[in-house]
Amino acid sequence: MSTIKTCPICKKARSEEFYPFCSDRCRDRDLSQWFGDGYSVPGRRADPEEIAREGWEDEK
Repeated sequence: MSTIKTCPICKKARSEEFYPFCSDRCRDRDLSQWFGDGYSVPGRRADPEEIAREGWEDEK
């Protein structure tokens, strides 16, 4: 018995062209979630100043 994998955004059948999504629209909606606050990676929030300092010690 084979199960059809669905698009994680709209639950329609996936398309090979836009895998793992069904369309360009769903792929763009997912990307928008990453750019906004829709998705997050667990852990503490990154401090922009700390990120900017990383690696500078090695370049002296």
